[in-house]
Parts: sequence; C-alpha cells; structure tokens
Amino acid sequence: MATATAANRAIQERLDSARKLTDYVFSLLKADAIYARPIPERHRLVFYLGHLEAFDWNLIARKTLDIPSFHPTFDKLFEFGIDPPVGQVASDEPSDWPRVDEIRGYNRRIRGILDELLDQPEGRIPEQIIQVAIEHRLMHAETLAYLLHNLPYDQKASGGMALAYSSHGPVAASMIAIAPGVATLGQKQGKFGWDNEFAEHQVEVPAFRIGKFKVTNGQYLDFVRAGGAAPHFWTQGKSQQGARWLYRGMFSEVPLPLNAPVYVTYAQAGAYAKWAGKRLPTEPQFHRAAYGTSLTGETPAHETSGLAERPYPWGHAEPSSKRGNFDFHQWDPLDVDAHPPGESASGVAQLVGNGWEWTATKFAPFQGFQPLPFYPGYSKDFFDEAHYVLKGGSPVTAACLLRRSFRNWFRPDYPYVYAGFRVVED
Repeated sequence: MATATAANRAIQERLDSARKLTDYVFSLLKADAIYARPIPERHRLVFYLGHLEAFDWNLIARKTLDIPSFHPTFDKLFEFGIDPPVGQVASDEPSDWPRVDEIRGYNRRIRGILDELLDQPEGRIPEQIIQVAIEHRLMHAETLAYLLHNLPYDQKASGGMALAYSSHGPVAASMIAIAPGVATLGQKQGKFGWDNEFAEHQVEVPAFRIGKFKVTNGQYLDFVRAGGAAPHFWTQGKSQQGARWLYRGMFSEVPLPLNAPVYVTYAQAGAYAKWAGKRLPTEPQFHRAAYGTSLTGETPAHETSGLAERPYPWGHAEPSSKRGNFDFHQWDPLDVDAHPPGESASGVAQLVGNGWEWTATKFAPFQGFQPLPFYPGYSKDFFDEAHYVLKGGSPVTAACLLRRSFRNWFRPDYPYVYAGFRVVED
C-alpha cells in the first residue's frame, strides 16, 4: 500500500502543478475580460474556464469510472473546443454563457471528487488516463496564452518580465550541413504518447543543409520590405525618424527585436523560404537535425538502428531554463542565439523552445495508427490535408511536451500560434 500511496501522491502533485499553472493564466484576466473572444475563430474565454475541469470530469469520472453526472448541462457545454477555418466566427453572445461563479462552483466540485478518487488505491484510474488529463491541461495553458496575447493590454494584469534583447549586430544566417542518416519518428510502444505519435519508425534522410538559427524578425523584415506579408505580431508605430515596426509582446509593445525569431503562419514561412531560394524542412529533416549524433561525413554504422539519437537536441539532460526558452520561463521570445547549451550535436540552435517550427509535412497518421479509444477524435479529425506538423516548442510549452515524438499541428493560415521556422537546402 505504501508504494501505491507514493505513486498516487506523485500523480496528484503533477495534476496540482498543472492546475496551478492554468489558474495563474486565468488570474491575469481582468474581471470584464472573461467573456471576451480575443481570437475570432475560438470560443470566448469563459468556455475554457469550464472546459478544463469538464474534460477531466468527462474523461476520468464519467467515461472511465462510470460515475453519474451531477451537472450534465455543463458537462456537455464545456466538452469540446472548436477549430474552424480562419475568418469563420461563432455567433454566440456573452449572455449565452453561465455566470463565472456558477462555473467556478462546478470546477471546485469536480476537483474535490477527482482528488478523492486519486487518493484511493493505485490502479482504479489508469495512469494513461491521468497523463492525458494533465497534458491536455498543459496544452491549454499554451493556447490560453495565445488567447490572452490578443487581448487589449488594459484587459489583463501584467504578469511578465520585461523584454530584454541583445544589442549586438544581426545574427548571421549561417547554414549547417547535416550528414545523411536515420531519423527515428514516433514513440516506442509501452511509453506514453498521444495516438498520432505511434508507431515508432525510421526514415532514411539524405544529406541537407539547415539554418543554424530560426529566421529572425530582422531577416523577415527584408522580406516585408520586398513586398512580403507582415506577421500578426507586428504593428506599426511612430518615432522621430518616422514609422517603425513594433513587436506586440504579451504585456507591452517594444521596438521590433531584430534577433528574435519571427512568428508567422505556415503560408508566410513558405513564401519567405521561396523568396530566399530555399524551402521549409520536412518532419524527418527536423528530427535528423535535432536528434542525430553524427556531425559530418558518413553515418556511423551503429546509428542505423536509431539507438544513437538523442532524446533532446542537447543530449539526455532534462529540460531546464539553461537550455531553452520553454515551460513558461518567459512569456515572449528571446534572441535566436540565446541558450547555446541547448544546441544539437550538429550545432543547430533552439530546435526546442523559443517558438514552434513549421515543417513542410502535412499532419497525417504514421503507419499503424490507432485512435485513442477514449478520445477517438483527438488526431483523426485533423487528418484532413489542411493542417501542418510543427515541432520543437514555444516559450509557453510545458517541459513534458518537449519529448522527441510529440507532434503539434495547425492550419497553414492560422496566425496566432507562437511558430517560427528555419530554412533548408540540398
């Protein structure tokens, strides 16, 4: 029993930590902002206040343990989010949603019941189910940040550190040669992962060259001056020298940080790459650059099994703020040459953190894909040729989602995600 109690306590601590994070994000909202819809294609913020607990309740209590519902209306109302095409806006009004105190009461009751269930002997709630609930919440901590980012500054409380950027000259757009070799995609059977992470398999990747750094605001600015589309996170201000570009940070606007990564849509990233005479990397190329161990020349014989690949670009050490900008250590991106301890074996920088990276790979199942029986639509509903794979992680991506097999995806014209890119060539 002691072992079971210790295991339950560890799970409870992880769930409490995830709850604390999402509670903190909601605490940044001023009272009158909870019914706002800062991203037109998403629900109002009030939906997410109820959704996180409703998801946990529906998954754990109702579907796994068959516990009767105490509020079926809320269970259904807050069950699913939406992902319509850009420009398609919902027609609901603030008055269509329940009062905040009602939702918070619902949330408190759910947490109390689930905490009692977690305090029971190990095994009643499968570990996979709890892990899904925790990671689902942490994913929403990130997407909540996207929503808050688009609120007017006067509707949120300041909760971020001042943005600080280096004053050195432009970061060189250097390219690094990646030797041919094997990229191992996917998760091992028996390990936790979402359905689209399975099954693990290997892909032969020919030699290519990849940008040492993500494309910066300064580099993308040259493209804008040549007629390219300006990113969503840029805005124009005025100075004594005339109009200038500013970066719209989470809590303030600052002069455009030229050495920070540019956040753009897939379409904008692809247009820049074409303009520069290059292209976007595929998902296997990203893996090869991030996790491969050979630097140049022929691939070592032992690497053909994939055993020599690293779990993280920097090696086996667990993620930390010394190695990258992730896990809510910052709200906004840092310069692309920050965190050199996080470089890959090939010397490629920031393949994890400081901004997701668009790949040229459409989101599709790996061979052997099986939908999660308790969440069949998690991935399957998005295998529609209309979403692209992103890899890496952003400043607000939880550390547990930095595993090598994790795959993110968005529509190619969705502008609100913290997503940058780098370019490749043969």
